Amino acid sequence: MFQFGFNMFHEITRPFSMTYRCYSVSMLPGNERQDVERGGKIIMPPSALEQLTRLNIEYPMIFKLTNKKTKRITHCGVLEFVADEGKVYLPHWMMANLVLEEGTLLQIESVSLPVATFSKFQPLSEDFLDITNPKAVLENCLRNFSCLTTGDVIAIKYNSKVYELCVLETKPGNAVIIIECDMNVEFAPPVGYKEEDHISRRGSNSDVTGMEEDPATMMPEPSGFIAFRGEGNRLDGKKKKLISESDSEPQTSNSRQPYVRGIPDYDYKIGTLRFIRNSRPASAKEEIQSEPFEAFKGEGFTLRTAKSKN
Repeated sequence: MFQFGFNMFHEITRPFSMTYRCYSVSMLPGNERQDVERGGKIIMPPSALEQLTRLNIEYPMIFKLTNKKTKRITHCGVLEFVADEGKVYLPHWMMANLVLEEGTLLQIESVSLPVATFSKFQPLSEDFLDITNPKAVLENCLRNFSCLTTGDVIAIKYNSKVYELCVLETKPGNAVIIIECDMNVEFAPPVGYKEEDHISRRGSNSDVTGMEEDPATMMPEPSGFIAFRGEGNRLDGKKKKLISESDSEPQTSNSRQPYVRGIPDYDYKIGTLRFIRNSRPASAKEEIQSEPFEAFKGEGFTLRTAKSKN
């Protein structure tokens, strides 16, 4: 009885260690699992769950993956236990890190990792700089990961585009858990990034935007047939008396550019409205009506007629 209890205790404390043939998610029967490709978790067979339930495994379940040929390692979590017996399915980026081919033997061991406090990432493309808030995007994508390993190149998807990030550093260890933790994140300059090129590019853009050019010269010259380009005439033969607002104002060096249809107003200020219309002088009647109203200002009359004195 004592011997049975000792063997049972020894089996409970034994860590999980198995060897499986690994395949990419595209080889999974049925439709492709996009949730696996976007994270750092794998799919294992049901027998692995049965064995894990009999062992004293800490939660969350974290596994160490080892390529026996190249001795490359990484760490991951588990998403589901629905794989065929003897097989595991990995994200494509994880197979690339481990230099694995379809059907290669992969050793999987259960491990316990410290909680992350710091991590540093380096984008492999300068396109990552186009993201407005990269930390928020990374935080949202890392929700599909259970752990990080120094040296791994993870893949995150944002706006239908995949960005690759190299994990340069993790603290307090080379592999850490990122589930329910407060982790400080830093970014290194992307691969191939040169500050001088970006400064010169920003400087050239500012020079172009700072130049004062005539808006008419910035529009291409019309060519071919142009509708309504001829001169207008009245049916009665009289000349047009009304003049536009831009013609009525004297042109000075500081005056606003005359309005030309089709050319935007580059001096526009947010919150202002400009109504362009023909201007004409106010008539005498309008000037009289524009005078301020005064009560009892008119002349007085009486209904009785004055009697004549004989």
